[in-house]
Amino acid sequence: MNKKQLQSESTKKRVADAARSLFVQKGYKATSIEDIVGATGSSKGNIYYHFKSKEGLFLYLIEEWDREWEAQWKQKESLYPTTTEKMFGIAEQMVLEDLNHPLTKAANEFFNNEEKASDVEERITELVNGHLKFYETLIQQGIDSGEFKQSNVKGLSVIFESLTMGLSQMSQKLSQKDALALYHLAIQVFLNGITENRS
Repeated sequence: MNKKQLQSESTKKRVADAARSLFVQKGYKATSIEDIVGATGSSKGNIYYHFKSKEGLFLYLIEEWDREWEAQWKQKESLYPTTTEKMFGIAEQMVLEDLNHPLTKAANEFFNNEEKASDVEERITELVNGHLKFYETLIQQGIDSGEFKQSNVKGLSVIFESLTMGLSQMSQKLSQKDALALYHLAIQVFLNGITENRS
């Protein structure tokens, strides 16, 4: 990276960090580009140069969160020897990391927001497709190891993503203990439908 690119990346990071704090404090809707301008000292044009829109900026933060989540999972995945245990491990990470994440409230606002620009919709689709691929790989591992019976892997990954997305909405007002119990039950119900009958 040359000096100009380094400066550009530094500005982008500064804007993203300041915006994250504002989104956490005020929520998605209540944070304006003017607020971000005020917090960073960057011009509106400079912010739009890096992120195109407030939506684009927020989605950048969501994508960053997604990468952090995956990195955390990769560090602990080896602690779970079976795919079944991995499923419960993922559920636990969702409760402990996602439900308590500072951006969770703003993210709910963002995803429930009205119309989104087509480029933002495309990036959201890519994000969801990344989740589905992650679950497909996991479920296929379970089939290959003989833990799960042969089934429609793509369909199961959509169901699992829908299950966890729904749980995140339903768990927001629960205590961590109750949320963990609910996720645990949901994973049990899901697995009972695909676990190989060994009797």
